[in-house]
Amino acid sequence: MAARTSLRVKSFMQQYSVKAENFSQDSENRIHSDDIAQKYGFSGALVPGVAIYGHLTYPLVEEFGQLWLDQACNQVRLFKPTYHGDILTFTYIDGPEKQTVNCDNQNGVRIATLTSEFNSAPETPDLTSLAPPHKNPDRTEIQWHNVVPYQAFTPWTCELTPADNERYVTEVKDPHSLYKTGAIHPHLLLSLANTALMNEYKMPTWLHVGSETRHHAGLYEGDTVTVKSVPLKKWQNKGHHFIQIWVTYWRDNVMTTEIRHTAIFKLAA
Repeated sequence: MAARTSLRVKSFMQQYSVKAENFSQDSENRIHSDDIAQKYGFSGALVPGVAIYGHLTYPLVEEFGQLWLDQACNQVRLFKPTYHGDILTFTYIDGPEKQTVNCDNQNGVRIATLTSEFNSAPETPDLTSLAPPHKNPDRTEIQWHNVVPYQAFTPWTCELTPADNERYVTEVKDPHSLYKTGAIHPHLLLSLANTALMNEYKMPTWLHVGSETRHHAGLYEGDTVTVKSVPLKKWQNKGHHFIQIWVTYWRDNVMTTEIRHTAIFKLAA
């Protein structure tokens, strides 16, 4: 306990609130538009799950600083939709071995939970049977038959620019000074896992429902990263079609980030 406590930068307040905003109305994912979201039974356009994750990380970075961005292992679960204008209350719970941040809306409904530790990690999949990348030539629409577990996606490379980082920081209104000095915000980092899916397939209507992330090293503005991804499994439940992909980020041939990313790619009618 004493050793873990020494990692702290400062003690964080237990609760805070924000107003949710949807900055993805023009996304290819039309679940972020009112008309399509309502077609599937939602009240309106959904706020992206990666934005909720960005809000959830605030107290952890406030408490542990750069160390959290460099070494933390965490799991986010997204239970219920968030709508533009919702008032979200985040409650930080500090346990002896792990930290938890809960997110509830103005009606007291649990929207999401983030758990974080320094001494655990998502299980690394056995990729010995991994098939070489096979590019979806026309980026066809995702369907059950063209999700092939252990068929790697084509790797791609991007530069983490100051402008991109500023945009993602601004969307979640995170005031932490680390992001003013070049550290990449977790909101942007997890968004790259969404991009991994959308680079491979056309994804007209889908939901991010959870992620497990392990940080090996922090990323910074100006870094160039290669993103490697592979579907691990697909399944159906209550009419929904799910996919889980394993995503890794590499800087100078060194892995900085591992993510097990789960989404519903076909919603039940």
